[in-house]
Amino acid sequence: MHDVVIVGAGPVGLFLACELGLAGCSVLVLEREPEPGSPWRAEPLGLRGLTATSLEAFHRRGLLHPLLKASGVPDDPAATSDSDEPSRPRFGGQFGGMMADPADIDLAALPFRLPTPAPEFMMTSLETIESLLSGRAGELGVEIRRGVAVSAVTQDERGAIAYADDRAYPARWIVGCDGGRSVVRGLAGFEFVGSEPQLTGYAMHVTLADPEQLRPGYNLTSTGMYLRMPTPGHIGMMDFDGGAYDRSQPPTLDHLQAVLRRVSGTHVTVREVHLASSFTDRAMQATTYRRGRVLLAGDAAHIHSPLGGQGLNAGIGDALNLGWKLAAVVHGHTPNGLLDTYTGERHPVGADVLDWSRAQVATMRPDPYARAIRRVMRDLLETGDGTTYVYERTTGAWIHYDLGDTHPLVGRTAPDFRLTDGTRLADLMHEGHGVALDFGDTRALHDTWMHRPGRIRYVSATARNDLGLRAVLIRPDGVVAWATDGEPNPATFEQAANRWFGSPRS
Repeated sequence: MHDVVIVGAGPVGLFLACELGLAGCSVLVLEREPEPGSPWRAEPLGLRGLTATSLEAFHRRGLLHPLLKASGVPDDPAATSDSDEPSRPRFGGQFGGMMADPADIDLAALPFRLPTPAPEFMMTSLETIESLLSGRAGELGVEIRRGVAVSAVTQDERGAIAYADDRAYPARWIVGCDGGRSVVRGLAGFEFVGSEPQLTGYAMHVTLADPEQLRPGYNLTSTGMYLRMPTPGHIGMMDFDGGAYDRSQPPTLDHLQAVLRRVSGTHVTVREVHLASSFTDRAMQATTYRRGRVLLAGDAAHIHSPLGGQGLNAGIGDALNLGWKLAAVVHGHTPNGLLDTYTGERHPVGADVLDWSRAQVATMRPDPYARAIRRVMRDLLETGDGTTYVYERTTGAWIHYDLGDTHPLVGRTAPDFRLTDGTRLADLMHEGHGVALDFGDTRALHDTWMHRPGRIRYVSATARNDLGLRAVLIRPDGVVAWATDGEPNPATFEQAANRWFGSPRS
C-alpha cells in the first residue's frame, strides 16, 4: 500500500508528487495517457503563463533556475543585484486584454515586497514543466505509471483504493489531479457547482493565406474576440454563442474559418489546420476539496475560462498547500483535521479565481452593457489604485489566508528575506521544512524551536532588510504562520507551531 496515490500526471499532480516525495512519503502517480509528450502540451498550444506565486514555489524548491533554463528565459537581474530594496515591477498585469502599465503601480501598497530571483511572470510550456517535475519526482522515489485509466474508487476509514484495468491500487489517501473532466471527482461523489457558459473559445495552430488581415494581440470586436499570438499561426478566439457549439468532435477547417471571419470582421482564409481545440467559460467548483480519504486539486477541483491565465497557477497553489499537510498527516505529526484547512484556505481562492474569470468574460461580451463596463475598467486602469489592484490579482499577491492572527504578514507568502551572508529564505526551504527566522537571537524562541527537528529549521541571523520584523515562522508552503515586530512571545509561537507542525511529542 502506498501512502498516496495521485491520479493525473499533469503539472499539478507532479508538483504534489514532488512535495510528498520530498517529505518521505511513498507515492504512486497514475496517468491515463500512455506517453508524456503531446502536441497539446508543447509550444505553441501548450504555452502557459506562470505568475509570481507559482515561480516563488519553484524557487523555494530549488527548481527555479532549471525551469528558467529549460524555458529559455534568462535569470532575472534581481538574482545578482546587490540591492535589498524592491525594484519597480516590469509587468503590470491585464484584465480582459486591457494591459496595466507597471509605472502606475503604487509601491507603497506592496509593503512586504523584497527582491527575488523569481520573475513576476513568464511563459513556458506544459511539456517543459512536466518534464522538469517528472525528473524531480523520479529522483525523490515517486513511481509514475502511464497508460492507466482509473475506472473506480472506493474508501473506508483506513484508506482508499483506485481501480484500473482489473487491478487495485490501494493507498492511505487518493488525490484527484485529473483535470476538468476528473474521473476521481465523479467516482468519489464530489458536488460540482457553478455557472453555465456564455461562449465557445478556440485555440488553434493554423496556416493562414493572408495573416496580415489580423491585427496582433487581443482584439475585441462587435461580434467577439480574437487573439493573434507572436507565434505564426497561433490564434485564439471567442464566439459568444452561449457555449452552443458541439465540442464532442474536433472543429473543422470550415467551422474555424467561419468563426474567425465572424469575430474578426475580415475575410481571412484558413489554408490548413495543424491543431485545434475548443473550450468554454463554464465556471464550476467542488463544494469541498476533501471527501474522507479522497482529495481534489487543480482543475479537478475548479474549472473556468483561461482568461487571465489563473488555472495552472491556482492548481500549483493547491498542490503546494496540500502537499506538506498531507505529509504531516501521513507521518502522524498532526491529526487528520489539518487537511480540513486545505479546503478552508484554497476553496475561497478558487471561488475568487472563478469570479475573476467571470468578470473578464462580462466585459468582453459584444453588447452595449459590456462596452460600458469596459470603458469604466479602462478609466480605473489609468489610476494607481486600479493598476495596483490588477497587478496584485494577476501575480497572486492578493492571496491571504485567514489564520486567526492580526499581524498583516501572517497568512501571506513570505518575502524572500536575504540574510547578511547572502543566503535567501528560499535556500532554506529546499528540503520542504518549515523555517523559523530569528532576527533577534532570542534564546527562549531558540529552545522552543529546537523541539521539532526535521519539521522546523531554526535560523538565528540578521537580514539585510528584515522589514522591521523580529521573528517569523514560515510554513513549508512559504506562508507566514506567525510573525512579530516587537519582543517575541514564546507562548504565542508555541501555539502557532503546535497548530501547523504538531506538538513536540508527535
